Amino acid sequence: MAGPSPIRAIVTAGALAAVLFAATSLRAHDAPIETTPPDERDFWISLGARVHGGFGSLIAAGIRIGDDARQKLGAAPRELDVTYFSSPAAPCPCIVDGVMIATRASPGQATLRVSDAPAGESLFGRVVIRHKPSGRTLEYAVPDTIWPRLRDINKETTGARRWDAVMAISAAEMMTVRELPLAPPAPKP
Repeated sequence: MAGPSPIRAIVTAGALAAVLFAATSLRAHDAPIETTPPDERDFWISLGARVHGGFGSLIAAGIRIGDDARQKLGAAPRELDVTYFSSPAAPCPCIVDGVMIATRASPGQATLRVSDAPAGESLFGRVVIRHKPSGRTLEYAVPDTIWPRLRDINKETTGARRWDAVMAISAAEMMTVRELPLAPPAPKP
């Protein structure tokens, strides 16, 4: 009985190399969300449209906030707890759907909620995101002055144009971020 044929070994090695190459090219872009390449941007847009029923500027803003928190807190999936506070001036708490997509927090996991309390004076929305293992908490305040710009962005005809327009807004104009005093880590189950 002869050993494996050289052709079979070459084909197997080639197939393995192709799988490894494909896997490395599918790795998520883990730089600031504003620099996301078009193929990943389109994936985010697709998720936003599926979860929310359409993709507008508020979903993109929420993704931007949630991804920023995930990166700053060094969080793995299911490690973030989110509370969203809306403003009476906001047409809906749509930003929270984008935050949910980016952080992977969800009402079903009891890691995401929309508070009945208002966001605060001069705020369009406020997002409090806590890293459960460390207790570190970030607060994102979205000023009410951003709403006219976000509303106008929704006049764009495609999700990609809406995404690009939201990502082009400076972070300083869109939100302020501050770290809240350390909360005790969540108990381990």
